[in-house]
Amino acid sequence: MTHERRVLVHSDRAALAASVAARFITTAVDLLHEEGDIHVVLTGGSVATEVLDAVNASAARDTVDWEHVNFWWGDERWLPYSDPERNELQARTALLDHLDIPAENIHPFASSDGPLDLDAAAAAYADELEAASNDGTVLPRFDITFLGVGPDGHIASLFPHLPGIREDTASVLTVRNSPKPPAERLTLSRPALNSSRCIWLVLAGPDKASALGLALAGASRDEVPVAGIKGRRYTNFFVDQEAAAEVPENLTASSF
Repeated sequence: MTHERRVLVHSDRAALAASVAARFITTAVDLLHEEGDIHVVLTGGSVATEVLDAVNASAARDTVDWEHVNFWWGDERWLPYSDPERNELQARTALLDHLDIPAENIHPFASSDGPLDLDAAAAAYADELEAASNDGTVLPRFDITFLGVGPDGHIASLFPHLPGIREDTASVLTVRNSPKPPAERLTLSRPALNSSRCIWLVLAGPDKASALGLALAGASRDEVPVAGIKGRRYTNFFVDQEAAAEVPENLTASSF
């Protein structure tokens, strides 16, 4: 099976969010036609939230049969349920609370004010992932996984030089020493993320240019974790012009 990696450059941040949202809707419709149901992994951050806002605002939003879409998260901050910094709350506010979707299709990580401690929360999410698998593996079939990229090249809560990026067995990891607050987090592992059919990395701004350029130039995943991310079929980098400043021209394509 061939793998495709593309960098799609957009004129600015607004165009980026609108384009990714439109592509997500059409891709979801196509995948639902092929598969019957799909599993989507969400990420946090301002650009990701803008994409979900754009999906919600789209006139085509309800061409997707949301009853057959399952949502998971690539990582989560270990914070109280109602904390506005939780990725779950941001996604619910931007999109999920506006959809006609069964509650059981939404799979958030536990929160710090719930009954589980951090380790138990990681184990519970791993169990939930395995229960959703229909092929005897420990993961459901992830169809589209959204990821942001930090200025240091981190993805999900897998940070440079920390052991999480080197984990190759567990599906869900705890993080207790995140260099970006809060210190405690939950995250999918690199192999879990890479099990996805399509990985969509969405990034904007000049502070992301160095990490993106290094990743595409073959940097070590320990130094630049995004360099270790590769979907089973597609790895697409959706970027604005500022983030694309250090990308080799032969790897880029204009948005469509």
